[in-house]
Amino acid sequence: MTQVHKARFGLGQIVRHRDHAFHGLVMDVDARYAGPAAETGMVSADQPFYRILIADSEGGLLAYAAEDALVATPEIEPLSPDDERQWFTIDAQGRHAPRSQTLQ
Repeated sequence: MTQVHKARFGLGQIVRHRDHAFHGLVMDVDARYAGPAAETGMVSADQPFYRILIADSEGGLLAYAAEDALVATPEIEPLSPDDERQWFTIDAQGRHAPRSQTLQ
């Protein structure tokens, strides 16, 4: 039987990586690992994985991280409504999707 996981973090949420100590913005989430087979190492592929935008002085980069490796960072202010609209499409129910995707 397949176990169903609910994502702990939402699109637009600021998170911190436990081991690498970077902060970033959740841009997308996969219900389970969606990368090349056998590249998760010691990390279980059967958990949500997140695409995290890490901003730096050169613009930023995207990281792909397992849910178990991330923690919420409530001490960092969330995105403003204007910033949310810059990065996400938001429907009438308040659901977010990266600008490159449409909501169904």
